[in-house]
Amino acid sequence: MLMPTTRRRDLCRLERVRCPSLGITRRNLSHFEVEFLCDYKRVRFYLVKWRGYPESENTWEPRKNLRCVGLLKQFHKDLEQAWIRRDGKPKKNARWLDQGVANYVVQKAKQRRALWRWERQLNAKRNHKGRIVVENEVDLDGPPRDFVYINEYKVGEGISLTQVAVGCECRDCLAEAAGGCCCPGASRHKFAYNELGQVRIRAGLPIYECNARCRCGAECSNRVVQRGIRYDLCIFRTANGRGWGVRTLEKIRKNSFVMEYIITSEEAERRGQIYDRQGATYLFDLDYVEDVYTVDAAYYGNISHFVNHSCDPNLQVYNVFIDNLDERLPRIALFATRHIRAGEELTFDYNMQVDPVDAESTRMDSNLGRAGGLAGSPKKRVRIECKCGAESCRKYLF
Repeated sequence: MLMPTTRRRDLCRLERVRCPSLGITRRNLSHFEVEFLCDYKRVRFYLVKWRGYPESENTWEPRKNLRCVGLLKQFHKDLEQAWIRRDGKPKKNARWLDQGVANYVVQKAKQRRALWRWERQLNAKRNHKGRIVVENEVDLDGPPRDFVYINEYKVGEGISLTQVAVGCECRDCLAEAAGGCCCPGASRHKFAYNELGQVRIRAGLPIYECNARCRCGAECSNRVVQRGIRYDLCIFRTANGRGWGVRTLEKIRKNSFVMEYIITSEEAERRGQIYDRQGATYLFDLDYVEDVYTVDAAYYGNISHFVNHSCDPNLQVYNVFIDNLDERLPRIALFATRHIRAGEELTFDYNMQVDPVDAESTRMDSNLGRAGGLAGSPKKRVRIECKCGAESCRKYLF
């Protein structure tokens, strides 16, 4: 079995052997990599956890031996937070750390490493342009368990999709949409987008995008949702008890596509009983037609899994049809309802209602709710307190 590169570099340094192929030269022969800092003494000594070595081999090192400027800054930032959490204020000129504070700093360093590894895994799996960042400056919770990132909708056992049989012959779908020859027109619906890819039909109306059988290319004006997430987004820990949330790292224009709610219908009914007990919020009922499917995003999903509820949301649900035309299984897309600033949290209304006057809108309504709290569901309803903080807050999710 091949020894890891980091370990081979350390062996070269221990034996005082230069190895240019591993990057070991005369200048860095005595350099070992710090994984994180564990403790501190006023005489400016730090307890160091070395990368690739067990904690039993941690050593006290003077500040002059440490060149990890970023880790030193983060250590003192974590230290300040530890004292604020315990005493309500930062502590100046501490000569040493008590066990509780030292334990917090170590746990925070380990959490940060775990979140960094999870961030790398998410970005390795995504097939969209938008980058994913993970942050937790609130508590010591690490990556969520039992969550698998997916890029495409997963269909449960026993469910088959109705694949599209034909596509459009358009050369310029946006220009030719007025004649009703593009995919939306063929389904007797309106062309959904303008020249900037912003949705221009009201919520409740279905979106029909061009599909795999169409002549148009990947940059067609009627291929928006299928191109995936275009913005850099951050999964972050909320400070008011709402768990994880998502915020945008870039400004988003009104009516722009933000993300798809990617889900799986596998075992949804069985899990619904579990979610009733756990208070989870990951089931969609799709009631475009009478034969309702329930779809589940508790274990599988994309970044939309972490988007929180708000009674005054900045995202709106639209149902989208591309390669599958089964009206019972639309793809669920989230579009911006207004201009969204960089750094702002993304939210949608878990109990969103569309125009009740329009019959088609009513059928197209996709209600996200607690398993057992869905509108029209025969299961027992559960009242969940809302923590969105909006002025128009309804106080309860359902």
